[in-house]
Amino acid sequence: MNSPRMRRFGKLLLVVFALACVLTTAAFAEGDAEVVSAVHGTIASLLPPVVAIGLALITKEVYSSLFLGILVGCFLQVNGNPIDAFQFFVSHLCSNAGGNMGILMFLVILGTMVALMIRAGGSKAYGDWAVSHIKTKSGALWSTFILAIVLGVDDYFNNLTTGNVMRPVADGHHISRAKLSYMCDATAAPVCIMMPVSSWAAAVTGVIGNEEVGFQIFLRAIPFNYYAILTLVFIIVMTCLNIDYGPMRTHELNAAKGDLYTTPERPFENAAEMKFNPDGKVIDLVIPVIILIIGCVSSMIYVGFQNGGHDLITAFANTSAFDALPLGSLIALIINMIYFMVRRSMKFTELMDCLPEGFKQMVPAILILCLAWTIGDVTKGLGAPEFVAGIVKNLSGSLYALLPAVVFIIAAFLGFATGTSWGTFSILLPIVIPVFSGGTPAVDLTVGDLNNNLLMISIAATLGGAVMGDHCSPISDTTIMASSGAQCYHLNHVATQLPYAVTVAVVAFVNYIITAFIQVPFICLPIAIVSMVLVMLVIGKVNHSMNRHSQRD
Repeated sequence: MNSPRMRRFGKLLLVVFALACVLTTAAFAEGDAEVVSAVHGTIASLLPPVVAIGLALITKEVYSSLFLGILVGCFLQVNGNPIDAFQFFVSHLCSNAGGNMGILMFLVILGTMVALMIRAGGSKAYGDWAVSHIKTKSGALWSTFILAIVLGVDDYFNNLTTGNVMRPVADGHHISRAKLSYMCDATAAPVCIMMPVSSWAAAVTGVIGNEEVGFQIFLRAIPFNYYAILTLVFIIVMTCLNIDYGPMRTHELNAAKGDLYTTPERPFENAAEMKFNPDGKVIDLVIPVIILIIGCVSSMIYVGFQNGGHDLITAFANTSAFDALPLGSLIALIINMIYFMVRRSMKFTELMDCLPEGFKQMVPAILILCLAWTIGDVTKGLGAPEFVAGIVKNLSGSLYALLPAVVFIIAAFLGFATGTSWGTFSILLPIVIPVFSGGTPAVDLTVGDLNNNLLMISIAATLGGAVMGDHCSPISDTTIMASSGAQCYHLNHVATQLPYAVTVAVVAFVNYIITAFIQVPFICLPIAIVSMVLVMLVIGKVNHSMNRHSQRD
């Protein structure tokens, strides 16, 4: 089932089926009427992601698993009519690809820029420089961690840029692609969800609906956002003590022997094997990356002002990453092409050759993203968010004091099932906030509500749980982009990241129970950090013992 021939056959079957669906759609497009699913808002609405994730874990093949999960959802949506199900599938797949065209364009442009930097010799020169100046594996991991923090304005941009820039350094120090993917993914979203000047702060403020109070709530919730904070603590301790466990340990042991991928599935293994300029310099990578960062951040601010922002904070609150990132990256691409021509790093025809080359590098990510967006859309259409939201409402009685911890788990589950952290907190925040604000809707919160610590704890638990579920989900767009940026097989990234994310989630869950009774951030946060460090020390001791036993054997 996992042979290359079977995987190729599966992809061919997917293409043939998609073409058949297009023809079916054309034939039956007229007279289409909206159908309400018989399982809308029930536990059966969670079946599509369960099928997709289960099949992905069993078959180790993500394309067909997502496809079949979507197909199950489509049949449920139209109550079993096969023709309507095929039409429903194609229409949603096309609408998601079209509606997210800005992000797909950003992916293609970034792939092109990576191809340009490889062809110009910048990646090779930077890799040689980094290997000679960054002497240790921990130094390479620290460099990745710091760069991801610096790029904390947007998680899409962060995951793709950090992975592409640090990949030569990680390869030079025998860091597995799975570990690099984890470093990118586990730093990007936790930093963004705590960064006041970021697209995430804008999203949370927008969900709350009250601009001034919403931004202050975002700030007040940061000390209670345990999953985000403890994930960064986890990375720091893991890097300092060189702790790896679970599937990641296998990947790292194999990387130390020269195998960066471990599994037979390695779609990016030959991605960087293209002609490059032997006279390339480090600046041929550094300057394009700086131009890209300036272009994307500037475009986010510009789009924010165009959408009604009147200062830097409100500009970020009103920006749209879907519009800003393709705009900024396109401007950066044009400037970088001019830069390479001025530098005479390559001929004009070579510049143009990098366009299809960059697109080819991003095809796996684009295909998975389109399927992931579609299954998320189908799951929402079946009423899964409403089903989960109903559970939250029903728990607001006897479990009131423990509700932040329960909300954290529910947000993580919904994020895992739908593959979106933004969608998760957009659904849950309007439900959670009235529970802890005396029935006051989010948009009607006042400055006085900022002193309600239990409200801040619950908001933070919602945000942290959403990020946790997003991290673990194979159908998450940010997880897919972390895999793509580090050029790691997607399911390898999911499998190796899961034990780490669950470890942090368990510690966060326990601390939300403690915090519900203490409610003082200056006491609760140190307790949470110390507990995370202690857990890591125990894991490190067990890990060290396992290493000694394996060396004996």
